[in-house]
Amino acid sequence: MNASFNQEVQKLYQTLIDAWNKRDAEGMASRFAEQGVQIGFDGSKLVGKKEILSHLVPIFENHPTPPFVTKVKNIRILGNDTAILHAIAGMIPPGKKEIDPSVNAHQTLVAVKKDDEWQIELFQNTPAQFHGRPELVEEMTKELMEIV
Repeated sequence: MNASFNQEVQKLYQTLIDAWNKRDAEGMASRFAEQGVQIGFDGSKLVGKKEILSHLVPIFENHPTPPFVTKVKNIRILGNDTAILHAIAGMIPPGKKEIDPSVNAHQTLVAVKKDDEWQIELFQNTPAQFHGRPELVEEMTKELMEIV
């Protein structure tokens, strides 16, 4: 069960990231539970598919959002239908070849299976600035650059 469970949760996360990378607001919002929560890099808190969608549409329409480069660090099973995923993420700005360390992030996703479908209850994208510890920023950036 654990391998299949982990694969399903990782697939849910990857569909969310793929939607961001395609600048697909509907694709992102559709992965959330009805009252799912998204906490953005800037600290904005959005509750529910409609609010998430209405927040993302203008972002994708008005900003050249770089794609995510991500690495899943772990998935923990919390129950028969619940898991938490932790990943690290970086972004390569348009026209660049290197990850911009100033936007590195820890990403946390809480997934719940309802009616045989995995949904996101919480997705949080937290800045990984490691104030006063530049070596940790460099370490994360290096780890993400190995994927590129």
